Amino acid sequence: MQITAAVARERFSPFGIERLDLCDPRPDELLVRIVASGMCQTDQHGRDGYYNTPLPAVFGHEGAGVVAAVGKAVTQFAPSDHVVISFPWCGTCSNCKRRMEAHCQNNFDLKMRGTRPDGSTLMSRDGAPVYSAFFQQSSFATYAIANERFAVKVRKDAPLELLGPFACSGQTGAGAVLNTMRPEPGDAFAVFGVGAVGLSGLMAARIARCDPIIAIDIHDRRLALARELGATHAINHTGCTDIVAAIRKITGHGTRFSLETSAQPAVLREAVEALMPAGTCVLLGSARAGTEVSLEMPFLQFGRTVRGVIQGESHPRELIPRLVDFLMQGTLPVDRMTTLYPLADINRAARDSNEGATIKPVLRMPH
Repeated sequence: MQITAAVARERFSPFGIERLDLCDPRPDELLVRIVASGMCQTDQHGRDGYYNTPLPAVFGHEGAGVVAAVGKAVTQFAPSDHVVISFPWCGTCSNCKRRMEAHCQNNFDLKMRGTRPDGSTLMSRDGAPVYSAFFQQSSFATYAIANERFAVKVRKDAPLELLGPFACSGQTGAGAVLNTMRPEPGDAFAVFGVGAVGLSGLMAARIARCDPIIAIDIHDRRLALARELGATHAINHTGCTDIVAAIRKITGHGTRFSLETSAQPAVLREAVEALMPAGTCVLLGSARAGTEVSLEMPFLQFGRTVRGVIQGESHPRELIPRLVDFLMQGTLPVDRMTTLYPLADINRAARDSNEGATIKPVLRMPH
């Protein structure tokens, strides 16, 4: 079938809106009419060659839409179901067998190679392949193919244009708090960087009744929003000469938990040094290969933990419906950080995101 999609043909170049051909779903796949897809820095990094995804390619990995058709072996979905398409995993590696799908040992290829596991592409133009299956979805398009295993059914009264980011940035930030940290009421929490991932973590910390909740960023506008969404304290990193001292002045012994989203080595060190004994720092920021940080070994000996987390260590069919419920209850108001753009304005959305003019761009598809 013919679809409309945003295509990247050259690194560091604008996306182009093109008509493409999309294959039919296989027996274990869904055809999803995409209503909206969040845009992540990962999509732009993919276009720019960070992951060696071949071009031309269609990116997008936060798709939400309506099931249009199902393969003959699909048992858990039917046409008209509302779905969010989450991250892929192989199901056969040692981590997947332990229900650690977010840490699938084959997830890089499944996410970044631009093909199904067997090397086939989903989209083409004039018979020439267009690399798709980015995160096994490529949702910057009016329709996408998704394997049944990676789709999550969601309630039909929830606004689909807001749900796509739960596939990645939402469950990454909120999952790091609810799944990995599992704070108790009254635990001190600090988040370094209040973009889409950081704010998702902050709102989850409020749901968990952390106190205090400290937001650190370089943008006053984002810090003001963080206060509105649950931060008890906000610190502008640019105007503070000693972030760790400022946090300890608020908390006394430091924070039980810190969340680092900037991927800056100096900031990660601050997030670690702000911990109380037996505290935990979770790294979510995506750094380039070769980025290193130094930490004081005696400081860590007091039970402090530093760990990386990916995709919020989520079981998507458990966490995403829970996040949707929080949205509908008003406790996870992701609309406050979302800006909607038509697909045709994808390059403006990318520019606004890079410049900090918007926190979470979401692309709405033409139909």
